[in-house]
Amino acid sequence: MSETMEKTPKKKGFFAGVKSEFKRITWPAKATVARQTLAVVLVTIVLGAVIVIVDNIIQSGLNFIL
Repeated sequence: MSETMEKTPKKKGFFAGVKSEFKRITWPAKATVARQTLAVVLVTIVLGAVIVIVDNIIQSGLNFIL
């Protein structure tokens, strides 16, 4: 029982610290988030296509050899 009583003030202090740190965060604008999200999606699609192409080339080469 005494252990939980000792941990409670530390938890409150921790969450108070988290709350104060969240106030310091500079959040990006919605337009910035949208642009960055679009960039990530496009790069993922392009990289996926490159992997598929390289995989097909390697598989064709192996099928030709074997």
